[in-house]
Amino acid sequence: METEVIKIENLKKNYNDTEVLKGVSLDINRGEVIVILGPSGCGKSTLLRCINGLEEFQHGTIKFNGEVMGTKDTQWYLLRQKIGMVFQSYELFPHMTILDNIMLGPLKSQKRDKDDVKAQAKGLLKRVGLEHRANSFPRELSGGQKQRVAIVRALCMNPEIILFDEVTAALDPEMVREVLDVILELSNQGMTMAIVTHEMKFAEAVADRIIFIDDGVIVEENTPKEFFKNPKTNRAKDFLNIFNF
Repeated sequence: METEVIKIENLKKNYNDTEVLKGVSLDINRGEVIVILGPSGCGKSTLLRCINGLEEFQHGTIKFNGEVMGTKDTQWYLLRQKIGMVFQSYELFPHMTILDNIMLGPLKSQKRDKDDVKAQAKGLLKRVGLEHRANSFPRELSGGQKQRVAIVRALCMNPEIILFDEVTAALDPEMVREVLDVILELSNQGMTMAIVTHEMKFAEAVADRIIFIDDGVIVEENTPKEFFKNPKTNRAKDFLNIFNF
């Protein structure tokens, strides 16, 4: 079995005349958690969106389980069932209950059995401490609860990898911990993940590898211990000094 779930080679992405990604190459291995760090506007979120097919790119290749993505034959609706993504905004349908929000994708896209999906959804809600909220509507939940629901919704599609794009950025500080604890539990269970975050302590705790991006290129790649205690580049040192590392 291939150990690489995602393989990115010389990826370049432009927005009009602005080059956002300038030749990024990166492998994400099965069961691995990578955390992507860098200043705002450096290309972190754009990289995740290219992996998930939400952004077109101008040069390079992205492979999922050895298959090239982004060609005219790519069936993104099938790939996104295997490449889950959780955003800053929860993207929950306000007129649907929490349970119905979670079940929508598996029922409509995967045509799975309703009873099986419901059982899985309820089990996942229990895992994140929200089984009592199954019949609530999004407006009745806190930001942290809605973000946990968004994670459950992604998990219910049975993805091979989940991409997390600044999932705590819109939360009040007291709600951040409950979301990060769920992600940390997923890492302990072997879920393959790529995480963009500004939560440095969390990054240090959850990552197998730190990828530091600045100005559209990977400046440094290292273990969390080495990156936070002994960064190799001056740019990484300057970045960490902002967070008092």
